[in-house]
Amino acid sequence: MKSFSRRAALLGAGAVAAGTVAALNFWRKPAAPEIHTQVAETGERIPLQPFSVMRATEPAAVPAAARLVDADGAAHDLSAFAGKGLVINMWATWCTPCVAEMPALQVLARKAAAAGILVLPLSSDRGGADVVRKFYASHAITGLPLWLDPKGAAASAWGARGLPTTYIIDRQGRERGRLEGAIDWAADDTLRAITALVG
Repeated sequence: MKSFSRRAALLGAGAVAAGTVAALNFWRKPAAPEIHTQVAETGERIPLQPFSVMRATEPAAVPAAARLVDADGAAHDLSAFAGKGLVINMWATWCTPCVAEMPALQVLARKAAAAGILVLPLSSDRGGADVVRKFYASHAITGLPLWLDPKGAAASAWGARGLPTTYIIDRQGRERGRLEGAIDWAADDTLRAITALVG
């Protein structure tokens, strides 16, 4: 009789616990739907994250000195973009998540230009500008400028842990946040959030 009562008590406790978990799951905010983009070369579907995954940089600070090299080989530092908001995207042609977010980044670049915000994709490809030009041509990328990060020097100076990593720089030249991984840059709320950050 005692063993039966103990078993009934255990079963009852298990049912209560299961009901509690179910209730918690029921009231939990549903996850945002995943947005995917397909990478043509591999056929792999890469999920694009919402801009809300951004980690705010507190306090905002001017990034370490680094050279951003343009398509003609001229080097620039961040002071060359004074008064502009910047979305600096560290990427490479061999990086699958980087390739996946490129079409969305191109959309952002076109929309952001009207707000005085520049999108600067910094390629760390060892082959330099020629490799990026070929990539842009083969992927119909026409809305992004060609910028280089020779030997990944800027990514290293700014503490990037991998590719893609994107930095949001305000109009005073300060880092306001960073994002890691492929992002849904084309979403309407992304541009609104960036505009608020850069001032």
